[in-house]
Amino acid sequence: MSQLLAKVPRGWLILACIGLIALNMRGPFVAVAPVVDLLRQDLGFSPVELGLLTGIPVLCFSLASPLASLAGRRLGAEFAVMLTLLGVLAGVVIRSSGGSALVMAGTVVIGVAITIGNIAVPLIIRRDFAPRRQATAMGVYTAALNIGSFLTSVATAPLAELVGWRLSLAASALLALAAILFWVPTVGARRAFVPAPVAASVPSGSGHVAGVGWLTVGLTLGFAGQAFSYYGVTAWLPSFLSDELSMGTAEAGAGSSLFQIFAIVGGLGVPLLARFTSTTTVAVTLSTLWLTVPVGLLLVPSWWWMWSSLGGVAQGGGITVIFIAIIQFARSQAAAGKMSAVVQGVGYCFAALAPTVVGYVHSVSEGWTVPLFVILGSVLAFCVCTTLSVRWVSRQGR
Repeated sequence: MSQLLAKVPRGWLILACIGLIALNMRGPFVAVAPVVDLLRQDLGFSPVELGLLTGIPVLCFSLASPLASLAGRRLGAEFAVMLTLLGVLAGVVIRSSGGSALVMAGTVVIGVAITIGNIAVPLIIRRDFAPRRQATAMGVYTAALNIGSFLTSVATAPLAELVGWRLSLAASALLALAAILFWVPTVGARRAFVPAPVAASVPSGSGHVAGVGWLTVGLTLGFAGQAFSYYGVTAWLPSFLSDELSMGTAEAGAGSSLFQIFAIVGGLGVPLLARFTSTTTVAVTLSTLWLTVPVGLLLVPSWWWMWSSLGGVAQGGGITVIFIAIIQFARSQAAAGKMSAVVQGVGYCFAALAPTVVGYVHSVSEGWTVPLFVILGSVLAFCVCTTLSVRWVSRQGR
């Protein structure tokens, strides 16, 4: 394996590894949703426990972000990625090997491990790719996140019918093993398994120092709007289609998958679009596409397929453009890690609240108009804060 990989340019190897790693960073917790009924029957989970089970990873993304940032600085990006992959592997095995307590414990391990990867992978992209290629690498990363989610959500239920829910959930370990087999020879065993603290660097310009705080606030609010909108729509779009358009459960679930599939287009499309226009224009374009979801569902719900597709492009591209702004503006690896931890920590806190808030508003209002206005508000937060932040970064000449 090492001899074969030695013939491939290092940049391509790192890019391939990033794609493989990203496949592991959403799929393992998305896999639970298709088999919740089996978990309820086999382990006696209550609806509250099932809600907690599916929400644990997002809570980890928020609460464990400072720890993940510290791990990236103290242990080095390569070792942090290895912790991610080994943690996902261990968590998947634990989750599939016992009763309800082990299912919960394994899910926590998976959530913490993925949180470390959320911080570490963008740092590797910032360090190992030239500025003109960072957007492409980030696009591959975010596209692979959505590919992993889509593949897992599609394959888990049919696989569970054949081999049971335990082996079906355990199948995620194969992707982790594949990523490890490529990662270790690509970066070397020593860098993968031996911690290497990131050296602090001196800020390179007072202008950047003065704007870091405001930029972090702007990107944090933008990411919070993006995350709240994404998790709110993901959780409740099938119910909207069922209630408003009288779709069956299976049909509504399949229809809402457009919102996930087209995220791949957004992740890969942002770097391509950025080659021909400014990042501010990209942010405005994504904002316009995002707005079609709540506005379109309010005004012309029968065109749901169009709004789901356009919104999917927007949500896949939205997270890409935010991460690109972080890695291009940060003065050092350590600064990028800290900024990313703040943006993701606060943003995923709002994400964790989204399904509950939207569901509560729906139950109180007894309809979908008010919940869609809630989503509209969070989308507007993304539009305004992300666009202003990206425009400010562009003016700094980075």
